[in-house]
Amino acid sequence: MACCPKSIIAEILKAKGAIKSVYFVACGGSYAGLHPGKYFLESESKELKVDHYSSNEFCHATPKSLGENSIVITQSSSGNTPETVKAAEIAQKAGAASIVITNNPESPLAQNGDYVLVPEKGSTANSGQAYSLKLAVEILNQTEGYENYDEMQNGFDRIDKIVGNATQFIAPRAEKWAKMYKDEKLIYTMGSGSAHSVAYSFAICLLMEMQWINSSAIHSGEYFHGPFEITDRETPFIVFMSEGRTRPLDQRALDFLKQYAEKLMIVDVKELGINTIDDKVVEFFNPLLLVHAIRVFAQKLSEERKHPLTVRRYMWKLEY
Repeated sequence: MACCPKSIIAEILKAKGAIKSVYFVACGGSYAGLHPGKYFLESESKELKVDHYSSNEFCHATPKSLGENSIVITQSSSGNTPETVKAAEIAQKAGAASIVITNNPESPLAQNGDYVLVPEKGSTANSGQAYSLKLAVEILNQTEGYENYDEMQNGFDRIDKIVGNATQFIAPRAEKWAKMYKDEKLIYTMGSGSAHSVAYSFAICLLMEMQWINSSAIHSGEYFHGPFEITDRETPFIVFMSEGRTRPLDQRALDFLKQYAEKLMIVDVKELGINTIDDKVVEFFNPLLLVHAIRVFAQKLSEERKHPLTVRRYMWKLEY
């Protein structure tokens, strides 16, 4: 069985002849973790049908285009998420190629995968996020061709060093922010493009799930179409500034926030060294960098609040 994204896609194409649709399917943080691949493929492909599903919706509202010329990419860290296991099973029964990303190659999810990718601990370039992006790059390059393929590979080669430097650089700022924000009951997050998934995961996983702080992720492009009405000097925001085509959306929102909000934290990938990656592809690496930066913020916040990131009220404790 193929064991790396490039060979996996080559093997699928050899068996199927053509790919017409690609679905990224997961829940929670894993759902956000698949977004880099979905964003890339939806942006760059001229021919493929691409979609991104929460697992249970995929199971209950399965797209009719799912079939033998489809690829379904699922992800679950434990490999035990029931909805995602079911989604992979549905994919296989429909004749689609089922690619699984999980830390547990013996898990129920892995048993429903034609191909299994296990993220490498401590490696951003071979994380679950990166695998979703690598698979997307290979799908595009091997079906339609991709003129910036070499630049993407160079980005993968650089990302671990960038992340290592960035997390050290941002730690003092995260510690200061945590001391200031530890008693807040609500924190909004904001981002756009490939980084919107990071704003989403920070809101629903790190703040709501792990810290029991109310939150909502606002797309920078949607901020002026409703959400900006709640802006005041007492409402906290954390803004993820992307590099690439959607940065003007972030900048417009930030310019407004600087006028009317005081509790504002900016996490800008430019400050974190992402521009050592080629401009033609840099936007696709925003989430791979930002997800590690926000983990530093979450860890510092949990320490200040004396609320470990592992504590849950309901998850894994009740039937739901």
